Amino acid sequence: MKLVSLLASAVLLLAACSSTDKPKPTALETLEPKIAGRQVWSARVDSVRFPLAVAAVDGKFFAAGTDGVVLALQADSGSELWRTSAGAPLAAGVGSDGRFVSVVTRDNEVLVFEGGRELWRKRVPSRVVTAPLVAGERVFVVGVDRIVHAFDALDGRRLWVLQRPGDALTLAQGGVIAAHRNTLLVGQGARLTAVDPLRGTVTWDVAMASPRGTNEVERLADLLGPLLRVGNRVCARAFQSAVACADASNGTLLWSRNAGGVQAVGGDAERVYGADASDRITAWKATDGEVQWTSERLLYRQLSGAVAVGSSVVFGDSEGQVHFLSAATGDLQLRLPTDGSAVVGTPVLLGTTLLVSTRNGGLFAFRPN
Repeated sequence: MKLVSLLASAVLLLAACSSTDKPKPTALETLEPKIAGRQVWSARVDSVRFPLAVAAVDGKFFAAGTDGVVLALQADSGSELWRTSAGAPLAAGVGSDGRFVSVVTRDNEVLVFEGGRELWRKRVPSRVVTAPLVAGERVFVVGVDRIVHAFDALDGRRLWVLQRPGDALTLAQGGVIAAHRNTLLVGQGARLTAVDPLRGTVTWDVAMASPRGTNEVERLADLLGPLLRVGNRVCARAFQSAVACADASNGTLLWSRNAGGVQAVGGDAERVYGADASDRITAWKATDGEVQWTSERLLYRQLSGAVAVGSSVVFGDSEGQVHFLSAATGDLQLRLPTDGSAVVGTPVLLGTTLLVSTRNGGLFAFRPN
């Protein structure tokens, strides 16, 4: 049953993200830039054919390529600090606390590096597509079977395993695993679960969506990462189901709105932003989920996850274009190109530098004003 479920999830993801029956992307209109921004550096890996999550911490970006290359880059200059290899193609990564860096291979091996030197590798029993979380000298990994594993970051000693009952069908797309203060937050289907990181016990969980449908596929509503965190408020999209926010201090659902979509939301203290399955962009009021504005200027362009950058919200698209929209109104402000291949995952902001990853392995750093 597990094999069937995993294959079905992979097929579902392909159908959602690369169907040939989708309408043609909306043509890009001539745009007079309303804000300034420019590319400040670039780097390259072989390609990115997995759900890459770039880690951004302590003034550094940590990224990886399909072939197993893992590298650290200085965020302000793009200088390469180190480059190493996992020795096998990757299925997930990158997680880092600035000292330890973790990725997962297609053979389900969790690897941890320090300063580019491999410290250890340990195998987990199921496929992993969500980047590990590294925090508190621990490495946390969640498989597509929703089982959570905790390892000692120094020596790879397995500390605990959390397995909870759930639906057999899971989504082959990066999910939610994040830290909030002294709590581990993990997506378990449509539920956000708080876990004691020392013991692996559940503190609370909250349903972020109410899956609907007559079969397992229609009811699939896994939370998509990265998780948006602003103070105690955490927000996420449930696959093709809803966008919701909860109070991470006590597990209280703040609001949930029906909204189909297949990419992560972004946001700030005022709004939550995301694109639906047709790439209609919506901004919800962060406190109560009231719709603030919508935009149909980028329909069917297969938009990436969203990230808030100052007074803008940013999306990449399937042609490698990076779009800046006004956070307050949704008006287009700026468009910057990459290498023509699809933007992968969610752009990452560190300080004043925005890093965008592409399918062909481009790592492009922009500095908007």
